[in-house]
Amino acid sequence: TDFMITNQRYTDSDKYYRYISSIKQNSYRLLKLANNMIDITKIEGGFFEINIGNYNIVEVVENIIQSVAIYMKDNKRNLIFDTSEEEIITACDPNQIERIILNILSNAMKFTSSNGNIHVEVDEIDNGNKVMIKIKNDGEPIDIEDSKRIFERFTQAEHLLTRKREGSGIGLSLVKSLVEMHDGIVYVNTEVKDGTEFCIELPKKKIVYDESKSTSSKFLNSKIERFHIEFSDIYN
Repeated sequence: TDFMITNQRYTDSDKYYRYISSIKQNSYRLLKLANNMIDITKIEGGFFEINIGNYNIVEVVENIIQSVAIYMKDNKRNLIFDTSEEEIITACDPNQIERIILNILSNAMKFTSSNGNIHVEVDEIDNGNKVMIKIKNDGEPIDIEDSKRIFERFTQAEHLLTRKREGSGIGLSLVKSLVEMHDGIVYVNTEVKDGTEFCIELPKKKIVYDESKSTSSKFLNSKIERFHIEFSDIYN
């Protein structure tokens, strides 16, 4: 489909271009669903492994935000990153942190209106013993009852789904599992009334390993296709 989309001279009408784009998007949706189901099955069976290393999680999250900011801007959403710390070294798997952040950002984007804001914050809490990542959008708040079960598999917050907001109901369940594999917790801050705020708390800790390994986020490569996969259930 990439060849067909980038070579529009072979199409006679924009209608065909839209058809091809729809096919590509739905292919990403199927791939996302398959990947999530496979990984959840692996996690439940104890076969899913994360690659923990000591990383600057501020840099890890900031790189994710910078990589996806253009996509958000193209879709008329304002993505804002804020932190009071330049460096917080902690043990984590940057690729799975990326997956967690992208999944929640995808969810936030669905419920944020055009030209709305999505805020991402990274800070230390609990006297520097924990890392807090907050993702807040200006959209509709999630009610207390939904917030209690939104991380259950096949659960969606919106009862009357539209095509723009439909999803598999698996993503946030996977997010919860990946966060727990980091010995952390994820929840919705129900005290926020002017939108929805997801909070991720991770223990701030380091592991002892080969000092030749870098603590930078060089292993976290920008993968545009991964963004397309994670945001594939958003219809423009």
